[in-house]
Amino acid sequence: MNPEVIITNLHKRYTGVSGTINALLPVQSRHLCIGFVGTDIPGAGLAEIAQPENFIKLSLWQAIQLSRKKLPNGRKRIWHVRRDPEMIIALFLRDVLRFPIHITFTSAAKHRHSWFPRWLISRMDAVIATTPEAAAFVPNTTQVVFHGASLDRFAPPQDKHTIWQQSGLPGRYGIGMFGRIRPSKGTDIFVDAMLRVLPDFPDFTGVICGLCQPSEHAYQQTMLDKIAALGLSDRLVFLGDLPLDDIPKWYRNVTMMVACPRYEPFGITPLEAMASGCAVIASRTGAFEHIVKQGETGLLIPTHDVDALVSALRELLSDPAQAVAMGMHGRERVATHFSIEQEAAGIQSVYAQLQ
Repeated sequence: MNPEVIITNLHKRYTGVSGTINALLPVQSRHLCIGFVGTDIPGAGLAEIAQPENFIKLSLWQAIQLSRKKLPNGRKRIWHVRRDPEMIIALFLRDVLRFPIHITFTSAAKHRHSWFPRWLISRMDAVIATTPEAAAFVPNTTQVVFHGASLDRFAPPQDKHTIWQQSGLPGRYGIGMFGRIRPSKGTDIFVDAMLRVLPDFPDFTGVICGLCQPSEHAYQQTMLDKIAALGLSDRLVFLGDLPLDDIPKWYRNVTMMVACPRYEPFGITPLEAMASGCAVIASRTGAFEHIVKQGETGLLIPTHDVDALVSALRELLSDPAQAVAMGMHGRERVATHFSIEQEAAGIQSVYAQLQ
């Protein structure tokens, strides 16, 4: 097999970038021969490759050896990289060893890069920005391609009004927060707001799904102590770092999802939630203002604002039917504008410009 595109994921820990690659590989391999280099991605992803003849797992050395020559059709192979070390490796191959490759980089950061990453990015053959805001910080952006969500992996249940009963937790409806437990993700903002609204809405229970690194244990413990002090430990629950295959189930279980980070480059969780039929309350950071249609698929609030989150929660908790309707509209919005197939097609159009 002679892959047209080599996709790298050299970070050992599972991150948002890993999740993006995980979702894209099965879709990209429907149309291109893909070589994947790097850390094995757990859960759904590699196991879902529909055309295994179009996909091969390579060591970095194997990818380098393959890239010494052009493809049989005379075209240059494409390396798609997403981190600084991966750019360095690809640039060394192309500019020092003179390998016949094109390099594509995806940029999500919504801030000015330091001088060295800026220089690396300036040397790319193509740059994909995940939002117009990210593109504004990368003068050589080729195209803006929004991230997408899998409508197969993330799908709503038959009845959002009754699905919470399968969770084993109190109440009739669930509110979820998904992602790492840390201050930048606003976990404490979510907890503080929930502690103010839960006593008035006994039909609702909140869950927080995500990894807490050892460095954030004290941060999490402070929140657990607050929850226990108000006697709400059974109604605001940290589920921990769930297996990847369990996460779609919890999106299906909850009626609404909150994403209130203080800063986010993009933020995929609202898309996954909307694909699962959830109403979304999101702070105005990342790509959330592009994703969430105010009043139709959810509500947008300022960052760092507990009071605004309390107000938004009260609006939706007071009318679960409205939240369910928003979730239905959210699913339609993802299907129309933010599917993983649309993301893959956008990336492939950038590859095509390099041929």
